[in-house]
Amino acid sequence: MDLLSITATNWARAQFALTAGYHWIFVPLTIGLGLIMAIMESLYVKTGDEKWKQTTKFWQKIFGINFAIGVATGIIQEFQFGTNWSNYSWFVGDIFGAPLAIEGIIAFFLEATFITIMFFGWNRVSKKVHLMSTWLVFVGATLSAFWILVANAWMQHPVGMEFNPDTVRNEMVDFWAVVVSPVAYNKFLHALFSCFAVAASFVAGVSGWYLLKKRNVDFAVRSLKISSIVGLATFILIAVTGDGSAYEVAQKQPMKLAAMEGLYEGKEGTGLVAIGLLNNAKESYNDNTDPYIAKIEIPKMLSFLGYRDMNAFVPGIKDIIDGGYTLPDGTTALSFEERKARGQIAIQALADYHVAIEEGRNTDAANHELILKENYAHFGYGYLETAEDMIPDVPLTFYSFHLMVMIGMFFILFFMILLFFLYKKDIKNTRWLQYAALWTIPLSFIASQLGWIVAEVGRQPWTIQDILPVEVAASAVSAGNITATFIMFTLVFTGLLIAEVTIMVKQIKKGPEQN
Repeated sequence: MDLLSITATNWARAQFALTAGYHWIFVPLTIGLGLIMAIMESLYVKTGDEKWKQTTKFWQKIFGINFAIGVATGIIQEFQFGTNWSNYSWFVGDIFGAPLAIEGIIAFFLEATFITIMFFGWNRVSKKVHLMSTWLVFVGATLSAFWILVANAWMQHPVGMEFNPDTVRNEMVDFWAVVVSPVAYNKFLHALFSCFAVAASFVAGVSGWYLLKKRNVDFAVRSLKISSIVGLATFILIAVTGDGSAYEVAQKQPMKLAAMEGLYEGKEGTGLVAIGLLNNAKESYNDNTDPYIAKIEIPKMLSFLGYRDMNAFVPGIKDIIDGGYTLPDGTTALSFEERKARGQIAIQALADYHVAIEEGRNTDAANHELILKENYAHFGYGYLETAEDMIPDVPLTFYSFHLMVMIGMFFILFFMILLFFLYKKDIKNTRWLQYAALWTIPLSFIASQLGWIVAEVGRQPWTIQDILPVEVAASAVSAGNITATFIMFTLVFTGLLIAEVTIMVKQIKKGPEQN
């Protein structure tokens, strides 16, 4: 594709994907290391063993390097809501901005305040005060992630709001509905545990490198024990919370679930694809081409995971577009054409409402407002042109999801083996496992990125599910301007990543300070 032919909206999407992807390299390691170093320091305070202090201080340095660069990428990411997505910011800023404001005022402030004590207070405050500061840095980082994920979850499942036709804005009416939405807490827990898992694999990999080099062996074994326990526990919890997230996707975003499974035609008792190869010859959702070249599936499992019923009907892409099937609440699903028509009615009612207000026809304005409210759930469909606009990138969503799951299953087995050799065998002389630990570092980062690809690509074309399509949310900025900043951000972020890796490698080669 000619780069000059790409629309401004797609450039804006690419730029946000770029900054979010780079930012999420640093965030999981920051949050996960926060937990691991807090556990290590707790052991130091409890036992008085100076070796635990040495271990904690080393991982705190790695944490600090990563934290600094993560902050820089996060700030740039938030600026884009005002530059590239100003229509979105206007339309839902009263709601979306609230969690981000709380994150900045409370969570980041907490994190930034106590990080100074954590780094520079070792010989200036008591052991318990220092330990408290370390835990509070971790709590601050976790709260920061929580509020950001609440905002993201609201985009996936907008609740606790009402549309104000006078301001043409969505306004929050129930703060706690936004905060305690089942989509929000499932997303938060799943993402949080993935952060712990990334850090655990990173610590295990670096420790494996020390064992391969036969240096700092005691430090490496101590780090391995903590990281392996954290890693195994959190990868199991990732599977549990992933099930909860998938259930919410089935209820709230059935098109995403269909894309995750490459499911075009639904049925009762739908199987879960364990391994599959999609058929590139399938060109349309309603052709008769088999969507799979080959697949292995677990019978009825998708029905159970999505609806807690082995025989439940799971709609496919074609079903969602055509409508007519029975929804879990007993109502009949509308087709795309029906939802588009209702969306257009809502859009027109909004325009008619403003005309009536300007002309002083209050009764007519009230009638138009009522029509708008009755059809607002379909508002975004009025901007879509064809049924194909509803369908996300199926291959990208499908393969990202299944590769993520396979990596997760691998890590459960990996950490089980690692713990076995740590406590029952001799990990110090098991070189194949040391190499395995080292080379699994990138796998956890890849799995973490794949999770966000599934979450964000799978919900397209929506910035806000069913209410605001991406095309309407974008700013009126030229493609050329966004292209220039895209290239600039690519160079800057790549430079930051190279700088971070270089500094980390130097610090790792230097090793922990000797007491």
